[in-house]
Amino acid sequence: MEQKIHQGRNIKRFREMLGIKQEALAFDLGEDWNQKKISLLEQKDVVEEALLQKISEVLKIPVEAFQNFNEEQAVNIIANTVNNSDNSVMHSLYSNNATINPLEKIIELHDEKIALYERMLKEKDEMMTRLEKLIR
Repeated sequence: MEQKIHQGRNIKRFREMLGIKQEALAFDLGEDWNQKKISLLEQKDVVEEALLQKISEVLKIPVEAFQNFNEEQAVNIIANTVNNSDNSVMHSLYSNNATINPLEKIIELHDEKIALYERMLKEKDEMMTRLEKLIR
């Protein structure tokens, strides 16, 4: 018997693995979204292709992961995505010495991106302060 894929639940799984709240996902999807709408979305068996694509872009998770989730297949899809951007990460994941859970590595990479973004914002603020001083 083939198990039915529940795309809404898969969106919720990945959102939670990434530590993203419903409110934050709603904000990233646009002003016509809110926490309640995300909650309803996560209850849907099937999500429209265009919306899946947008969520995919926001969460940086391939659409196929939402459409075909089973633990092993999703890990492979994500691992291939990470592999495309960082071969050293994949080498460390699959070398004989490492027993790192690929999902933990994804979350670690996500946290690194957030830290980089925060540093960039701080640098931008510092540059704005310097420019304001120069203008005065």
